[in-house]
Amino acid sequence: MKLTVWTYEGPPHVGAMRVATAMKGLHYVLHAPQGDTYADLLFTMIERRGHRPPVSYTTFQARDLGADTANLFKTALQDAYDRFKPQALIVGSSCTAELIQDDPGGMAETMGLPVPVIPLELPSYQRKENFGTDETFFQIVKALARPMQRSAHVSANLIGPTGLGFRHRDDIVEVTAMLEEMGIGVNVVAPMGATPADIARMGAAHFNVLMYPEHAEAAARWAEKTLGQPYTKVVPIGVGATRDFIAEVAALAGVPPKYDDSRLRMPWYSQSVDSTYLTGKRVFLFGDATHVKCMARMARDEMGFEVVGLGCYNREFARDIRALAKEYGVEALVTDDYLEVEKAIEDLAPEMILGTQMERHIGKRLGIPCAVISAPVHVQDFPARYSPVMGWEGANVIFDTLVHPLVMGLEEHLLHMFREDFEFHDEAGASHHGGAAKLRALDESPAAEPEPAMAAAGAAPAEGNIVWLSDAERELKKIPFFVRGKAKRNTEKFALEKGVTQISVETLYEAKAHYAR
Repeated sequence: MKLTVWTYEGPPHVGAMRVATAMKGLHYVLHAPQGDTYADLLFTMIERRGHRPPVSYTTFQARDLGADTANLFKTALQDAYDRFKPQALIVGSSCTAELIQDDPGGMAETMGLPVPVIPLELPSYQRKENFGTDETFFQIVKALARPMQRSAHVSANLIGPTGLGFRHRDDIVEVTAMLEEMGIGVNVVAPMGATPADIARMGAAHFNVLMYPEHAEAAARWAEKTLGQPYTKVVPIGVGATRDFIAEVAALAGVPPKYDDSRLRMPWYSQSVDSTYLTGKRVFLFGDATHVKCMARMARDEMGFEVVGLGCYNREFARDIRALAKEYGVEALVTDDYLEVEKAIEDLAPEMILGTQMERHIGKRLGIPCAVISAPVHVQDFPARYSPVMGWEGANVIFDTLVHPLVMGLEEHLLHMFREDFEFHDEAGASHHGGAAKLRALDESPAAEPEPAMAAAGAAPAEGNIVWLSDAERELKKIPFFVRGKAKRNTEKFALEKGVTQISVETLYEAKAHYAR
């Protein structure tokens, strides 16, 4: 564990919070010091939830460490049961409380509460948030689910959606609709919306749909072995993956596949001349492994992009991502350090980033458009509208998500191309203001060029005390914004190697010719 300004994943007890908050009738008692009590902030602010998360804390302070912290936990556990009357409880420690080794599971077992109490062993200093969701859901399923008679009609459980997930709420609706089109019922959706009683009847389904491997693969493997339920391996994000998913589900259920893609609105664009603008756009992908794998396929095979780099932050899926990168002919980046991600993006200079909230910030700093495709996300990625990423409608949503930043980038590029035009130059007002815009006369000649010495004196020094002369700066601004940064860095590197301290237009062109070889 290391301190950092930004982080892709919190500690594993945050993953346990995500499972508890997604469910109903379950309460999480967390042995934690004052200061670790931030669940309200996470779920009510970021996810726009209308009710508080079902988490109670012991909130011990420094002065309590020399006293009976174990008794504080027992009191908090009893109070939580008396107040909320849950069907089941989960108990565990935060990363700080783990150090005092009070054993919440053992203490809870001695209290004889009349509901199941499920202990969580989440190693805070070795694992992280996605492990916490996966392990917590697995322990709940293992404790409550039992083999039972299958439902009369073919049915499936949808497993994996949690609180703070990327579009999980809407993905459930989309996947449910696809199953119902084939006559397959949904037995239980879990953790999201499920009660402990629902978990207990998971065994009635014929198979499991594993929507998000990061959060439910351990439970899916256990159910396959213990309950005799196979599970899906394809995640239906993108047109091709949705077709593969429907075929896989149909085979598991023993029913004919049905591909009702009448709601799919992508094909018309691929037949238009505008689609050629997207072809070959260089994109970099980073996020959780599932969304990166799906989006890489969609970017390359359905949008015509060129994938120049990809990676994930959850190390549990490092092998999968490295295999995928090899297939795409790029180097995999498996890291939880956002500075490494920023360095990779800066070096590759892609024309678009597909990433998380973190990459959105990186894109703003580097001037590269970014579309968010994966958690962690902020409040704007929990839209009020229906906005899935799975299934046919999910393909429509992703298409809009990817196209809009690039179209806006094209508009910015055109404005740069015409920056000397009487209507669009930097001193002009907004064109839609009409007569209020400040116009420059068409025959007005440009200002006289400053002497090189004057330009050098007024210019900001670059790396190695290199300065850009005004004519070179104007020429640099004509380069499209999405590659301008790389052109500037390459030119300065070329100048340093040649011992040049002032960059002129000639230096810029020489550098361009050098790197074009």
